[in-house]
Amino acid sequence: MRYDQARWTNDGAEGDDAEGQYELLLSEKNSKTVDVESPLPDDLTRENLELPDLSEPELARHYTRLSQMNYGVDSGPYPLGSCTMKYNPKFTEDVAALPSAAVHPDRSAESVQGSLAVMHGLQDYLARIGGMDAVSLQPPAGAAGEFTGILVAKAFHEQNGEGDQRDEIIVPDSAHGTNFASAALAGYEVVELPSGDDGRVDLEALEAAASRRTALFMLTNPNTLGLFERDIEEIADIVHDAGGLLYYDGANLNALLGQARPGDMGFDIMHYNVHKTFATPHGGGGPGAGPVGVVSDLAEFLPAPRVREVGRRDGEGRGTGGVYERFDPENTVGKVHGFAGNWLVLLKAYAYIARLGDEGLTDASAKAVLNANYLASQIDYDIPFGPFHHEFVASAGDQDAADVAKRMLDYGVHPPTTKWPEIVPEALMTEPTEIEGKDTLDQLAEAFDAVAAEDDETLASAPNRTTARRIDQTSAARDLRLSWQSLEAEE
Repeated sequence: MRYDQARWTNDGAEGDDAEGQYELLLSEKNSKTVDVESPLPDDLTRENLELPDLSEPELARHYTRLSQMNYGVDSGPYPLGSCTMKYNPKFTEDVAALPSAAVHPDRSAESVQGSLAVMHGLQDYLARIGGMDAVSLQPPAGAAGEFTGILVAKAFHEQNGEGDQRDEIIVPDSAHGTNFASAALAGYEVVELPSGDDGRVDLEALEAAASRRTALFMLTNPNTLGLFERDIEEIADIVHDAGGLLYYDGANLNALLGQARPGDMGFDIMHYNVHKTFATPHGGGGPGAGPVGVVSDLAEFLPAPRVREVGRRDGEGRGTGGVYERFDPENTVGKVHGFAGNWLVLLKAYAYIARLGDEGLTDASAKAVLNANYLASQIDYDIPFGPFHHEFVASAGDQDAADVAKRMLDYGVHPPTTKWPEIVPEALMTEPTEIEGKDTLDQLAEAFDAVAAEDDETLASAPNRTTARRIDQTSAARDLRLSWQSLEAEE
């Protein structure tokens, strides 16, 4: 394999000994006791403080070794299905690091007109991309966007006098787990909708499930199998005829950029995962951003504040351009996050969209679809559905999908998402995104096919070449160790 991620031990020699790959903490390498004068009270001052005492080469090598132990999208292909692990272009980091971007959220609107102009511009970008009429930038993650969208739907039904009656949310069996969790968190009963034989929404099942109790139908399109819901207009009619709203989970929007818009399909509410679609960092739990878009009838319920343009400058004194203000929608569900969202994450998304433009975004989705279908055609595992959009789900068959994933690490590539969606046995959910070239896709296919040909004993022992070997995941989850102990202390 050309993606050979060699791991180096502390003494610079390559090897398979797990202890040899342990990287000491800086304080374990060399430290000295420092007595520092402090203006703090004695009970808040640490005496005889031990601090690392290392040369610059020692420090540089320490962090270089740590970086070599880790794997990320900057290291190689990262085909986690549904996660859309896109390379984060470095120019957006440069934009976010500009001194003019360092804006305190409590500054007055008059003093941050440039920032408000960017927010207003991003609201407009996202609305046009999704076919929505209004957008809130507040939610700090995709799941938070889901929850916010549900709150908007609830407020809409309550205003129409149907808040108590509409107590169900329909969710397909292949949906993201956050859909079920967000619906339950908002106090709704969750109705799980079985997929049809083709992996898409079963229209008869949806007609049977939709009723006067339906508040919302949450749907991803393309769905988690990478399949476009061809009957989406009929799906929208069924939900709307029952008086419900149609919610678009934006996790797979990367497949549609410049090609199609959820609003044109009949969706009423959607969230955008800017880390998936617009190349901002995933964040490891935050900070992130999950803006919510809605059609005009729902705009009054969006979180507060939003940003709007209230006039134009005349060119005297403060230049030309728009004048912007924050405002609270008339029947807002309130605040779901501080200020108007995670500003620097939103700034990176704005920069990415502006840099690509309409043509670039359209090209990105086209290449994402091409890459997924090409990779699917090159691997030996069974793939029950297709053709696909941005991702596909293969079945590991008689092999254990988790073992397949661990063994792929030995070939120097990150494995796909495993065991989900559950409608595909031993699922291997794969999304290469548009960032990979043909050579990288061929290397991924080589890794898939090499593992497909291996025996169970080999798979069960993997991974063998990574810094962290196979662990007892059950014990690790049950016997949490929340404080650090060095190897020397354990011995």
